[in-house]
Order: sequence, then structure tokens, then C-alpha cells
Amino acid sequence: MSPYDDYIHVSAGGGGSVSGKYFEHSTAKRIYTEALMIEAIRTQHPKHHLTITGQIDLLDFAAGRADVSYQLREPKESHINRLYLPPARRYNSDGDGTWGQRVQFGSYDYTFQDMQFLVYTVEGRDGQYFSRSSYLLVAPPESGEMSLEQKAAAQQQTDALIAAATKWSVDLHDEVLVFDNGFWQKNKELWKNIQKANWADVILEEDRKKAIIEDVIGFFDSEKRYAEFEVPWKRGVIFYGPPGNGKTISTKALMHDLSKRVSPTVETLYVKSFNSYMGPEEGIRQIFQRARQMAPCLLILEDIDSLVSVGVRSYFFNEVDGLESNHGILMIGSTNHLERLDPGIAKRPSRFDRKYFFDNPDTDERIQYCEYWRHKLANNDKVDFPKILSPKIADITDNFSFAYLKEAFVAALLVIVAKQDVRRASYRTDDSLRNNMFWAEIKKQIESLRKEMEEESIEQDDQSYTPTSDRPGIPHPHNTFSWPDFSSSLEDRSGGLAGRFDYQHYSMPRYM
Repeated sequence: MSPYDDYIHVSAGGGGSVSGKYFEHSTAKRIYTEALMIEAIRTQHPKHHLTITGQIDLLDFAAGRADVSYQLREPKESHINRLYLPPARRYNSDGDGTWGQRVQFGSYDYTFQDMQFLVYTVEGRDGQYFSRSSYLLVAPPESGEMSLEQKAAAQQQTDALIAAATKWSVDLHDEVLVFDNGFWQKNKELWKNIQKANWADVILEEDRKKAIIEDVIGFFDSEKRYAEFEVPWKRGVIFYGPPGNGKTISTKALMHDLSKRVSPTVETLYVKSFNSYMGPEEGIRQIFQRARQMAPCLLILEDIDSLVSVGVRSYFFNEVDGLESNHGILMIGSTNHLERLDPGIAKRPSRFDRKYFFDNPDTDERIQYCEYWRHKLANNDKVDFPKILSPKIADITDNFSFAYLKEAFVAALLVIVAKQDVRRASYRTDDSLRNNMFWAEIKKQIESLRKEMEEESIEQDDQSYTPTSDRPGIPHPHNTFSWPDFSSSLEDRSGGLAGRFDYQHYSMPRYM
């Protein structure tokens, strides 16, 4: 028998019960659901200790914790929508989708760390706005009356539940926090995609790769050293260079490394835009407010030259190095066009201390990239890729970015896949590649891509960018070329389902 059976009696016809009041209210004009619920609960449970809270999902919290459980009390008197969430991808998905629910009215026997509660979860209205509230009740003792000490103890129990559930909802659970259109969204698919990133897939000069890793990963191990020299524990790094040369994949590899840390844990916040329903300034405020809350954290500002426009740069600078502390925040800003970046970002060391240039690969790096593909295809019977091909491909791909190199390989392989009668060559001589289909096809693709590059270069010359007077230019190592961007965005946009949650109103710090 439930400990609350003496205090609630739900009848099928409604009447004066809590659910009856709710459904009676739902058939008329809604003005303020919370006031109605308080009246109904106090009438139905006059001796219970009541606490009202909003914007936390106690059922979701229970699903993620072993020490929390709940049981729906009156299924016939509840209002719950059953939802099917299809897989993020229609093809080759890892699963068959998931089932969820949207509780508009429900009452539950709820247990948290051996503490018992009666919980009402209600979706209502406050004027024209929707609201969701949870009503947490603690039963009185058998005597029927609560003393002041018992009321204080009941409030402590309730506060412990609210604090734990709120902190759990703010923390990330194998997710990346993405800011877009004024809302934070937890993206699990992006986190899974990042787990595939590996520094072995990043073709960079070893010294530069090591410097990036030590700079970013080492920052989160250096809090005591920063404090020793009384230097603010914050950092800014810029990745710049022509598109398709490793900025995004290097960022993913860093995110992967940081996701494995345990002391302290380091979460990633990814910003797609500053736009919000109250303007970009409000978006910037929400971004840094959440970054401070989640610190230590990695804050990624992809295409920072596009994000920080003239209209918001002062507000952005105030958040970066204004009066509020950014303790434990490391920012990575990426750009294809350093010359377009505001001097307040590009030339101000206290904001972004280090810059890493991702240039088009030189001959040795192109050979390394070809070898990377050769090893990937080593067990493929349809592709004859002798070692002699790597330097030959590197020789004819001068000024190619890694993205263009990848496109050449992928396009050539697709042609070979389409030819079902391909057979592996029976000879391997260094002197002749006449009958090597892969060599023939990749040369065709390289020639085609070379023409495309030349056309793009002409278009860029015709539409060249001239910095405005208030944003003087910075010399760029490759200002004669502007490569088309074949690089993938940090977030895979081909699928995904993410609901919007109101996370930004929680102020509980994750890390002290």
C-alpha cells in the first residue's frame, strides 16, 4: 500500500480530486495553472509539506540514476502522450529509434535515496505562455501533524532532490552542448562522432601537432601554475588557414582527448551562431554564462570571423576579458580568413594568445597523406596502390589542400567501384604504371580539380575582399587563393533529433 493512500482519493468522475480539478481546468480558459494546482493540492493533502519547482525533469533524472525510482499512481487519471523518436539516420542506423513520453499531468510515488515523495508533474499555462511544474509533497508522520523540526527536515529532503536533479540536468552525459538560434541543446550524436576522431588521421608536421596538443590539453592541467604566477586561468587559440587543411579534424581530435579526462572532467561547448530571439548580444551573454558555469570547458567558436560582426564585437570583447571571470575557459576560434578577423581578436594577445596556421600541405605532407590512404586500401582487392604511387600523386597535386586531395581519392575510388570487371594488376614494377587503373583515374580527377581551382581563383579575384577602414587587414600567407570549403562542419548536419530545453536559467556551478 502506498504511504499516501490516506491522503489522496482519485475518483473516475473527477469531482473534488486533484486530477478532477486539473481536467476541469483544462476544458476552460487557462490563465494561471499553478495557482489552481496549489489550491487543489492543499485541499486534497492539507497536512503534506509542499514544494513547487519548475524546469527540471524528475522522470528523466530517475532514468539516469540507480538510486532513484518512481511509479505512476493513477494511470487512468493521467494525461501522458507516447512519442516515438526515429533514428537520427534513416540508413545504417545503430538502432531502431527510441520511445519517449510527454507528461502533461501525472502523479507518482517517487523515491530518491530512500526518501519518499508524492510528485505531481503538470504542464499548464501562465497567460499565453506554457509552463511545466513539479509539485513535491512529503507526507506527515502517523500523528497527522508536522512539527517545525519535521517541516524543516522535509524541506531539506526536498531541496536535496531538487539540487541533485538540477545538477544532473545541467551536466553532460556523453553529449556536446551546442548553441544555436538562442538555445542550448545536448547533442549525443555529435559526441559519438567525435569519439571516432584520432590524431593518427591528422596529417600535420609532428612538432606542430605536438605543440597544439600540449597547448590545449596542457592548459587544463595548469590551474595551479597559473595561480602560482597570479595569472588568470583562461586561454584563447586561433586556428587559421585555407579551408580543408585540418582545422576541423584537429578540433575534433582535441575534443576526443578531453572527453576522456576524469579529474577534472572537461566538457565541450560548440557555438554555431550568436543569434537568439533577443538578438546576438543576448546570445553572447548566454554562451559565456553557460561556459562559466561549465568550466573547466572548451568553448569552440567555428568561423569566428563570421560570428564576431562589427555590431557585436564590443559586447563580445567585454565578455571575453571584461569584469566577469572566465576562469577555466579555453576558447578555440577557427577562420579561413585571418585578414577578415577583427584586430581586437587577431592582434590582442590577452584574448587569443596563440595562432596556429594550417597551410596547404607541402610535398612531404602530401606523400604522408597518400600513404595514409595506401594503408587504408591495403586489403582492398580492387585497388592496386603500390608505394611508388604516393610520391607521384604528391608531385602533381601542388597547392592542393587536404580536402582537395581527399576529393581526388574518393572520386577515383568511386569510378573504380562502378566498374565491376576490375581485376587487380598481376605485376608490380616501379618503371611502368601504364595498366594501373587507380593511377589513371586519380590523374583524371586531379586534372578536373585543378581546373576547378583555377576557376575558383578567378572568381575570387573578381570578388576580392577589401577590409573596411575600421577593420584593417592582416597579411595572409595565401591571399592569392581562396579554396572552396570541402571540409565538414564540426557537427554532422545530415540528421539528428534534438529537443529544445531551457538550460540557461540554472546558476549552479559545475566546478569549484
